[in-house]
Amino acid sequence: MESLLLEYLPILIFIGLAAVLGGVLIVVPFLIAPSKPDPEKLSAYECGFPAFGDARMKFDVRFYLVAILFIIFDLEVAFLFPWAITLGKTGVFAFWSMMGFLGVLTVGFIYEWKKGALEWE
Repeated sequence: MESLLLEYLPILIFIGLAAVLGGVLIVVPFLIAPSKPDPEKLSAYECGFPAFGDARMKFDVRFYLVAILFIIFDLEVAFLFPWAITLGKTGVFAFWSMMGFLGVLTVGFIYEWKKGALEWE
């Protein structure tokens, strides 16, 4: 049992050192850095001029649509890399499975394109 616990000792030491170093790096700036904020530093900054309007304004749905499209195609690439690396070992079934996956994504992309979801008027 002791030999098993000794195998985890380097991991525990690493976690301990990381916690201590993280704590030190959080505390030291509070001790060393000067804290003399002036009104300019405390004012809201927005492109160099004073803020106007409400910060809780509604966004257009197109912003969310672009974000969702980015996530979908970003995840597609995340699936493609491991597939491409292991394609020689996985064989024909994996190839046609990925072609089906890419086909579904392509059909969805064409649908969004035809609906005008990618147009930014």
